[in-house]
Amino acid sequence: MGRKDKLKKFAEVSEMDHVIEPSREQMFEGTLPLKGKWAKEHFGNDNPIVLELACGKGEYTLGLAERYPDRNFIGVDIKGNRIWKGAKTAQDKGMTNVAFLRTHIDSIHQFFGPQEVNDIWITFPDPQKKGKRRRKRLTHPLFLERYRRILHPSGTISLKTDSSHLFDFTMDTILEHGLEVIHQCLDVYYVGPDKFPDDLMDELEIKTFYERMWLEEGKTIKFIRFRPWIRSN
Repeated sequence: MGRKDKLKKFAEVSEMDHVIEPSREQMFEGTLPLKGKWAKEHFGNDNPIVLELACGKGEYTLGLAERYPDRNFIGVDIKGNRIWKGAKTAQDKGMTNVAFLRTHIDSIHQFFGPQEVNDIWITFPDPQKKGKRRRKRLTHPLFLERYRRILHPSGTISLKTDSSHLFDFTMDTILEHGLEVIHQCLDVYYVGPDKFPDDLMDELEIKTFYERMWLEEGKTIKFIRFRPWIRSN
């Protein structure tokens, strides 16, 4: 993609009402006016809020929003030229339950109030394979702590990935910290129709750009849904 094309997309994104681009001050001080009031003041309702982290072009944000018009969906990514695709599609389709937040995920807890988020999706993030970058993995305990600050107590985290490395790391983290696993699968498209509830099977059928690419290469897609809270005995 050429520089002029990127600049054009950045400019278009900045004019979209459903794309929120916090200032540096808001990013580091947590002073975004929408914090704690996303549903009421941005979406104009009191529906549940679902995040897609590292959303890229927002395929899951859009796919889920089409399936659940009674929920609000927010795609989060720092790349404005990626967000543009999903934001433009939502705009063209007149989707009122979709928004995008352009920020670093490290700061996600700065933009939502306690228990404001109902569920989180993490779809095909960078697995950060190098050991020195393990703290950048989106299921690292440091990130889970940030998610806990904004998730409702019944809230879930869903990870969909082609990376065995990231999947195993996530499972080890869950076991080490005694977290609650709700669903898990080593090959989403190998399981029978009774493996997951119908609504989850429908959600898992949404395919991102990268997922289609990995499937064409013969890779298996792994999934786990869990709660980032210690299991009660």
